[in-house]
Amino acid sequence: MRKQSDEKITALYCRLSHDDGLQGDSNSIVNQKAMLTEYAKQKGYKNTRTFVDDGYSGTTFDRPAFTEMMAMVESGQVCRVIVKDMSRLGRDYLKVGMYTDIIFPERDIHFIAVNDGVDSLNGTSNDFTPIRNLFNEFHARDTAKKVKDAMNLKGKSGEYLTTNPPYGYMKNPDNPKEWIVDREAADVVKHIFELCIAGKGPTQIAKQLREEKVLVPTAYWQQKGINTNNSIPLDPCCWTTETIKRMLSKLEYLGHMANFKTHRKSYKDHKKIDNPIEDWLIFEDVHEPIITKEQWDKAQELRGNKRRNTKTGKKSIFSGLLVCADCNSKLYYCTANSFSENQDFFTCSNYRSNSGICSAHFIREQVLNQVVLKHLQGVLSYAQQFENSFVRQVSEKTTEDRRKEIAEMKRTIARSIRRIEELDKLFKRIYEDNVSGKISDERFDKLSAEYETEQKDLQEQVARLKTEVTVGEEKAVNIEQFLITVRRYTNIDELTPTIVNEFISKIVIHTPDKSSGKRRQQIDIYYSAVGIVNIPTHEELEQVRLECKAKRQRTA
Repeated sequence: MRKQSDEKITALYCRLSHDDGLQGDSNSIVNQKAMLTEYAKQKGYKNTRTFVDDGYSGTTFDRPAFTEMMAMVESGQVCRVIVKDMSRLGRDYLKVGMYTDIIFPERDIHFIAVNDGVDSLNGTSNDFTPIRNLFNEFHARDTAKKVKDAMNLKGKSGEYLTTNPPYGYMKNPDNPKEWIVDREAADVVKHIFELCIAGKGPTQIAKQLREEKVLVPTAYWQQKGINTNNSIPLDPCCWTTETIKRMLSKLEYLGHMANFKTHRKSYKDHKKIDNPIEDWLIFEDVHEPIITKEQWDKAQELRGNKRRNTKTGKKSIFSGLLVCADCNSKLYYCTANSFSENQDFFTCSNYRSNSGICSAHFIREQVLNQVVLKHLQGVLSYAQQFENSFVRQVSEKTTEDRRKEIAEMKRTIARSIRRIEELDKLFKRIYEDNVSGKISDERFDKLSAEYETEQKDLQEQVARLKTEVTVGEEKAVNIEQFLITVRRYTNIDELTPTIVNEFISKIVIHTPDKSSGKRRQQIDIYYSAVGIVNIPTHEELEQVRLECKAKRQRTA
């Protein structure tokens, strides 16, 4: 080995994880630094530099100070690496051996583990070093198992597994095991859900919070003196789409505790992997909720309805709500910069993809707005004036309607799956025809693009319908919640995104009937929690009014 250059540095590497020992032990960072500094001084090693990783496990080598030190090793700035013992370098038997037996020798690095008697320059390493590295790994494995067992026991007993409560909550000063609402942050959480219900997507919500100069959770916690593992962005108000998505999906805001939401493949792999929701352990109503169940359900429903932005940037309050009566696909919102307000329209996505399996189901947005507004006004008037009659009618009708609706969705799923399988065969056929020269590359590209678009739409439709079937089979009629929403409005003169999303779950558009010489089109409006509501005719309402009057007289 060539003589080490005096210009290069001697790296003193210190590491301590939460499982290695308490402050004040020989493993503490303070004692490690003092020991290595004194050792280097006694040996006459000058030009030393200390690298410290405090709070990092030895099972990972993705540590900031270690990474910095190895970058300097690679660039030839380091001649010597000194650690207290082999476990400080790491607790992964194979990776530690890779550094000590391959990387360091190849780069002429003088490696010393003081307490273990390892000195690569003097050849004072011994045959027990690999065994010692293996036992260091056993220690990490045993510690990880004990921690995992303790966390499983804690999680199953109904204790919170997170170090810090989610944004919107804080630990109870009188009992750290309890969460209480942080009113200031909770107002932001409520604001986010309200914006979602008003029709805004995660990206739009993030943009609005940035414009409103709302601190991101990490910056807010630091302002409150709460330590977090995340670094603060340069812009403390830089909300991201992913942050909004995570917040809109947190069951904790309903007052629930959700444990075991993630797992790691092994104690060496520190990357968290999401568990399917059926593997979560949920404890309901363990702390004060920030949002209502109705707000949560509506937000999840809206997030499940993908709303593609148009190239013009124009939006419709009905986007994502319209469904084709014949093929159960979504209706696309169509507009252009040159369109006037009465020209924007919706059309069936299957028709628009030129698949030939459905018709247009064309309807203008302005017409739809007028129809929905008039019907909603009628429903509000009916429910507010004749609440008992409304409840009776909805209860009798909704159960049967839901049964028929679910049966139709199941039939649509079966048809869509058959079509997906047909498209696989068609794609294979045109591929073979293209290879044999029966169709040109241009024709193949056009057909394959059409088939892929249709198949993608069908796959999305099947996934959506399966979810709707599951929800529909489990969902009970919640007339009281609908009435609570009704009572908040005395009158509605104009439709807004919030009103539409609060009252309506979907709108089914039928094929226009032109047989009479006039264009007539059936539109089924499904109201949240109660489904289709048939508004009585004027004569029927008069009959209801008379019945109510007679009943009051009998009880007077």
